[in-house]
Amino acid sequence: MSDAERKTFTDAEALAFHRYPQPGKLAVTPTKPMATQRDLSLAYSPGVAVPVHAIAADPDAAYDYTSKGNLVAVISNGTAILGLGDLGALASKPVMEGKSVLFKRFADVDSIDIEVTTKDADEIITVVKNIGVTFGGINLEDIKSPECFRIETELQELLDIPVFHDDQHGTAIICAAGLINACHITGKKLADIKVVLNGPGAAGIASMDLIKAMGVRPENVIACDSKGVLYRGRTDGMNQWKSAHAVDTDKRTLAEAVAGADVLLGLSAKGAFTPEMIASMAPNPVIFAMANPDPEITPEEVHRVRPDAIMGTGRSDYPNQVNNVLGFPYIFRGALDVRARRVNHEMKIACAQALANLAREDVPDEVAAAYHGRQLKFGPDYIIPSAFDPRLIWYVPPFVAQAAMDTGVARRPIADMDLYRQSLAQRLDPTAGFLQKIAGSVMAKPKRIVFAEGEEPSVIRAAYAFQTGGYGKAILCGRENLVHENMKLVGLDPETSGLEIHNARLSDRNPDYVDALYARLQRQGFLKRDVQRLINQDRNSFAASMVSMGEADGMVTGVTRSFDQALDEVLRVVDPAPGGRIMGMSVVLAKGRTIFVADTNVTELPDADELVEIACEAASAVTRLGFKPRVAFMSYSTFGNPMGERSDKVRQAVATLDEMGVEFEYEGEMPPELALDPEKRLAYPFMRLTDSANILIMPAIHAASISTKLVQSLGGATVIGPVLLGLSKSVQICPLGASVSKILNMAMMAAYDQPVEAGE
Repeated sequence: MSDAERKTFTDAEALAFHRYPQPGKLAVTPTKPMATQRDLSLAYSPGVAVPVHAIAADPDAAYDYTSKGNLVAVISNGTAILGLGDLGALASKPVMEGKSVLFKRFADVDSIDIEVTTKDADEIITVVKNIGVTFGGINLEDIKSPECFRIETELQELLDIPVFHDDQHGTAIICAAGLINACHITGKKLADIKVVLNGPGAAGIASMDLIKAMGVRPENVIACDSKGVLYRGRTDGMNQWKSAHAVDTDKRTLAEAVAGADVLLGLSAKGAFTPEMIASMAPNPVIFAMANPDPEITPEEVHRVRPDAIMGTGRSDYPNQVNNVLGFPYIFRGALDVRARRVNHEMKIACAQALANLAREDVPDEVAAAYHGRQLKFGPDYIIPSAFDPRLIWYVPPFVAQAAMDTGVARRPIADMDLYRQSLAQRLDPTAGFLQKIAGSVMAKPKRIVFAEGEEPSVIRAAYAFQTGGYGKAILCGRENLVHENMKLVGLDPETSGLEIHNARLSDRNPDYVDALYARLQRQGFLKRDVQRLINQDRNSFAASMVSMGEADGMVTGVTRSFDQALDEVLRVVDPAPGGRIMGMSVVLAKGRTIFVADTNVTELPDADELVEIACEAASAVTRLGFKPRVAFMSYSTFGNPMGERSDKVRQAVATLDEMGVEFEYEGEMPPELALDPEKRLAYPFMRLTDSANILIMPAIHAASISTKLVQSLGGATVIGPVLLGLSKSVQICPLGASVSKILNMAMMAAYDQPVEAGE
């Protein structure tokens, strides 16, 4: 594949991306309000004097009163930019800004780039030493070897914070994670494998250091550079770092070293490995050709001569990408959170082991979406997690933090690691805090949930995740042979999955379901044979019957058909709740807020009485979810200005609530900014809301649906649902074509929001 074929953008697009709407990729955003004179007085003079004195008395207080504890400096002199070489400090700035963006995007670490205009190692050491007190950690980047070794080593001794040269250790950690899993698949042991590394530069030497620390025997590792094998006694082209990895051997060339080797690591140049070399390796060889942008040898070339090989590259368009973004954000996240003094070998190994473990887990849909839907599962083509795996933020840092604690470099140990994982999940995923509450409640009282479209691969995976996650018993509706085939397709063993399968046509309960449903529908134009056909062929009818007859606590459907169609089918079997209102409510999570929007799916143009019912149903549901409901009726009108037909309906609804004397807070009619912005409400002192609204009642279904979908499409917010309310049994309808994670979320909602039976 040519460079032109690989690129998904033009040079002009790349320049425009960096230039507009404002130059660069970073900006500084205050974390405290800066709206009033009082805010400014607290932020600067005279308020700032108080933390100044506190830090002067106790330097560690800087972690409590400043951003130091979540701030990393990305430092470079531009002598080894990405593979572009020595182009100078200023030219490296786009890369360093990019690195800072990755810190924020993947681990919520604040970062600032610093470019140093010197090639003198002593000067770089002096600069970083003198500014190091500002930061919680230092990430050295794109500094050429061998100077980078000395710079990192000396700064580690001079500073009491982590100093990490990612070009060395990032690559080493991801490479080590891949090696752990490659050995797992091939049945080889680290202590026994023979490794050859070509390219003992910064990343190469760090990789050898790390795999030896993990258990690979030093005598089994041979390194080669452009002059051949690093053997003991060699003087040409050697330095102290290369000499540390020289071995006693009679091999002098790369080809000689590779013969019989189990592992070949490349950090050199395109074409350095030949098919003949690969053919000479031991059975089930592992080849990581990590030169960028073109590997030492391509996977196609390898598999032509060694179909038994496990192959990795530095490229995203091939399987098993050795990508540093899997390492450095999470290394620093864990190190910062325990206020570590350094990043040691144990922390790097812990990160590698965590990544290896994660690759063996089921791969979520978010990852498949990043790979255009290609199904990924642990095996020779998936031994390293994807950088798009949303679990990395909460999965990897705890391993790093624990290693820091175990080795005594942590200033502030973490007492509750489970609570720490939860806090990490909430840093990047706005749904995490909300869903954690739901998940915890469901796990305390597991439920039987039937997944109506049980033949769908995404539904099977969601059901498996539901059951193995401890949320309850998952039941699949479908034909056993097709369910089993699709289980195998997604990497599950039908014999050991533990999932219960109900074939509607063959079920022992079929006659009872037919009798019960016929009793409901016989005066609605249905013959008994029509009902028999529904139970046999319509899985929503069958699944809803299971729930209605008490043989399941709830059901999930909607993946293969529209919301309206699925709801009509469910309503044939399940009654509305007494006094309830059938409606959809979407949960919008954005900027630390949880907002509930109703009705998003059922009533197209609600009248005043229907708006009242929607508000009451939403307030009841939000209370069950653990929130204090504050209802705002949405309108383009603000308390009568201007008037219109829709706003008049809203005013009537508010008047009705006034007469009812409901217990929840409500107000209207108003636009969204008035409901959500406390500053805007100052102009309306008569408003009854004690705080910003958390339930927005829309005047019509199109307003609700369009607004939630618009927010979701623009980004910056996560939308769950719509959650179906108002039924006598717990039923949730997913969006058409929902991902595994969305199906799982709706299953948890079905298990959580159990209707209260009459008389309870």
